[in-house]
Amino acid sequence: MATLTARVAKRRSSARFWTVRRRDYLVGYLLITPQLVGSLLFVLLPLALVGWFSLNEWNVLAGTFEYVGLDNYAKLVADQQLRDSLSATAIFSAGLVVLNLTLALLLAVLLNQKLRGTVVFRALFFSPVLVSLVAWTIVWQFLLQPSGGINALFGGGPNWLRNSGTAMLSVIVVQVIKNVGLNMVLFLAALQGVPKQLYEAAQLDGAGAWTRFRRITLPMISPTVLLTSIITVVGSLQVFAQIAVLTQGGPGTSTTVLVYYLYQQAFPFHHFGYGATISVLLFLIVGALTLLQWRMRRKWVFLET
Repeated sequence: MATLTARVAKRRSSARFWTVRRRDYLVGYLLITPQLVGSLLFVLLPLALVGWFSLNEWNVLAGTFEYVGLDNYAKLVADQQLRDSLSATAIFSAGLVVLNLTLALLLAVLLNQKLRGTVVFRALFFSPVLVSLVAWTIVWQFLLQPSGGINALFGGGPNWLRNSGTAMLSVIVVQVIKNVGLNMVLFLAALQGVPKQLYEAAQLDGAGAWTRFRRITLPMISPTVLLTSIITVVGSLQVFAQIAVLTQGGPGTSTTVLVYYLYQQAFPFHHFGYGATISVLLFLIVGALTLLQWRMRRKWVFLET
């Protein structure tokens, strides 16, 4: 009898503990566990290791791993080639962001019209997004060669990828054409969500096309502008394959952006500690620019929910 009473009491205690709320919490934690483990192993742990490697000098060929403290960061401050790389990165990012967002918005406005063939053009402009990045870059390397491709079509032209005046512009244009379709689709979706009644009311009040675009369209799609600008800025700071295939950082160091300089230090030169230090710098730059854009949204982004 005593044993039966103890079992009943134990079951009642267990039932009181496993309430509906606690069971829901347990199910929720079990569902997010794979994501948490993945984030820990593939995001947080690599970030911690990069920070640790930046405090050491690791030479794989010599088999040495030496703690150097902040020496790599002191080298970072005095590195003139790093400054050139930052300058090239700023030029590339500024050109890419301005051209990409401007062209994407222009295409979205044009393809938002009720005209025949717009579906075909939407697919045409979006299709480069689906192409492999390396394959796309190799094709453009052929098109931009001095004795063929575009130059053969027009009967001559500059050495696009080996001329310091055209190399950076060529890389920017190749990247813009590759990814402009993604931002175009995002803008197009935002434009289709703008109420038509606003345009009709503004037109009755005598507002012209530019005034309607500036006073209605831009404020209404400003959250999408913020999203695309953050995506494009972060993507522009992480460009690597295009530089590696098209210019290898040349001519000279005119197209040696920060990620490519990081690659050069870590792999060809085997300065893994200094490469990790540049990675930390890149992480801080991306974080700072993203935070800046997020803060500035209060001045020009409307209709946030």
